[in-house]
Amino acid sequence: MPLAWPAAGQAAGDIVVVRIETAKGDITAEIYVDAAPVTAENFLAYLADGLFDRGRFYRSVRMDNQPNDSVRIEVIQVGLDRSMRARLRAAIPLERTRDTGLSHVDGALSMARGGPDSARASFFICINDQPSLDFGGHRNPDGQGFAVFGQVVEGMDVVRDIQTGTVDGQQLVESVVIERVRRVAG
Repeated sequence: MPLAWPAAGQAAGDIVVVRIETAKGDITAEIYVDAAPVTAENFLAYLADGLFDRGRFYRSVRMDNQPNDSVRIEVIQVGLDRSMRARLRAAIPLERTRDTGLSHVDGALSMARGGPDSARASFFICINDQPSLDFGGHRNPDGQGFAVFGQVVEGMDVVRDIQTGTVDGQQLVESVVIERVRRVAG
C-alpha cells in the first residue's frame, strides 16, 4: 500500500500512532507530526482532550452519490459528538500538500474544510488515491487542496466497511460511533 509519507529515513519521534476504536473494528493510523506539524498537533490536541470519543463517521462519499460533482472522490468523514462542539478550537492554517510533500493516497487522513484556514476538528479518510484533493486539484474550486496529516496502517477493511453503509445522499443512515481514539505510540 502506498503511504502518504515516505517512512524511509524518518525518526521515530516524527510519527505518533493512534487507534480509532469503533464497533465495526479498529483503525490504526500514523500521524506525521514532522511533515504537517500544525494539523497533526491540532488533531492530537483534540485526541488528548477526548473530544473525538463518541464522535461519528457520519458521511460516506462514494462514486454513486455525487451526481452534481464533476470531480468525484471517495472518503468517509468524522464529526465530533454534538455535546463536544462547544469545545471546538480555533481554526488552523491550511498546510498544503505542495508544502508538506504528503498526498491523498488510499488511507490518507486529511482535514475537512470550507475555505483555506478554516479546518477545526472534522477529518476524513481517503478510499483509493484521491489526487483531486491535493494542492492544485479540482475538487475544491480554490485549488488549495486539503491538509493530509496521517495514514491508515491497519484497518482499511474497517474503513471500506464503513464506506459501504446505507446512505441518504452522503449521510450514513446509521453513523458509526467512535468509542475512543487513543495514542498508542510516539
